[in-house]
Amino acid sequence: MATTTDVPVDVPVKRMPLSAEQRQWLQQAVSLVDEGRMRAFNRAITDIHSPTGAEREASEWLVAHMRDIGLDAFYQPLDERSGNAVGRLRGSGGPSLLLYAPIDTHLRADPDEDVPWVGPELRPDMLPKAYIADNGDVIGLGAANPKGMVTALTEAVRCVRLAGVPLRGELILAFAGGGMPVMPAPGEPRRNHGLSSGVIYMLTHGVAADFAIICKPGWAAAWEEVGLCWFKVTVRGQMGYAGMTRTFPNFRNAVVHAAMFVLALEEWLPKYQARNTSGLCAPQGAIAAIRGGWPHKPAFSSAAAEVYIDLRCNPRTPPAEVKAQFAAAIDDILHRHPELRLDWEMTAAYPGSYTDPDNWIVQSAMRGWEFVEGTTHQALTGTSGQTDASALRHLGIPTVRIGYPPVPTVPPAWQGFGGLGVSHIPNLAKVSRAIIYAIIDTCTRSRGEVGLV
Repeated sequence: MATTTDVPVDVPVKRMPLSAEQRQWLQQAVSLVDEGRMRAFNRAITDIHSPTGAEREASEWLVAHMRDIGLDAFYQPLDERSGNAVGRLRGSGGPSLLLYAPIDTHLRADPDEDVPWVGPELRPDMLPKAYIADNGDVIGLGAANPKGMVTALTEAVRCVRLAGVPLRGELILAFAGGGMPVMPAPGEPRRNHGLSSGVIYMLTHGVAADFAIICKPGWAAAWEEVGLCWFKVTVRGQMGYAGMTRTFPNFRNAVVHAAMFVLALEEWLPKYQARNTSGLCAPQGAIAAIRGGWPHKPAFSSAAAEVYIDLRCNPRTPPAEVKAQFAAAIDDILHRHPELRLDWEMTAAYPGSYTDPDNWIVQSAMRGWEFVEGTTHQALTGTSGQTDASALRHLGIPTVRIGYPPVPTVPPAWQGFGGLGVSHIPNLAKVSRAIIYAIIDTCTRSRGEVGLV
């Protein structure tokens, strides 16, 4: 397995100066970036609720908007409630570029489903009721991620179109549902949403490009992402009765034994991260959920408790190897705690992905970042966030990720993951400018200039 010492992270940026014409197009397009318009767009799309598996209304709204700004756009249904939005600016035979972000949010904003798991209540940044704060931030569920990314990409394309940039390569603007790392809830009859289901459908049903840029958080160009492996561990015990359990010697309480297992696994997780850190990625693991027993009759202890785990995996550690490492950890825990009885299974797996940082689109994104910041590009290391970039890469499109800088105005009480719902428009405008650079740098050249046959 690769380590950080043999995977490059300090990647030099190759200088590919723009022509005088390209510089003129760039300045014209960048001058059209309109933060007021972006704020209004961001608020409007945040106001349309689009939880995973129910993105149709947001995607259809995006199709209408893309048509309004001059794109040839269409809605791509997955089923009656879910679908993707795709728009195109046609080229004349040059390299094609896909600009992509997911459209679904990670919360349903349903108190019955989300409280108390998100906290004592759904905060304003967790609700699909967008508003503009006094400082100009857009607040609402997904306002920053993913809908701030949708905003930045759309504004970049609008400005390129309005500036009349003569594109040689086709420019595709696309947003998909099913992008969140979730699976359908128990009892949900629709079983095919989440874990990049929308973008996989998109790419296998007619949308193709030479290169792709995905927008997700992180103000740098990133050429690799982690994948994920999900495990379910069932800790076995005995069904008991509160009035009698301590009467029996060696009674095995599944909930108590699950707590013992959780503490042992939590001790192992940092070792897993250290062993699998590689390149830009430092894949973490999390014990995310525990289920066991009957909440409505605590007099009876159950014979089983379930523990759910997410292990991230770097691009050089395939899911089969992660599974083997997890199996070894389980064996070690059982050796140290022979009183435990358990069985386990992998319930989902999504491999990490990698694009050669010398690839044209990675280099172009780094040049765009440097154009905006006026300094040398610095890669972000230690990342552990899974994105649809893996699907794009695994289905054959060299892909780079770029996203917004840290939001400086998140209220202290909202620090943490939350609803990803504080969108700072000046940050998004930076992303739009970097994307405009990459569009002009890529789509106004010939295929040969960008390394394509």
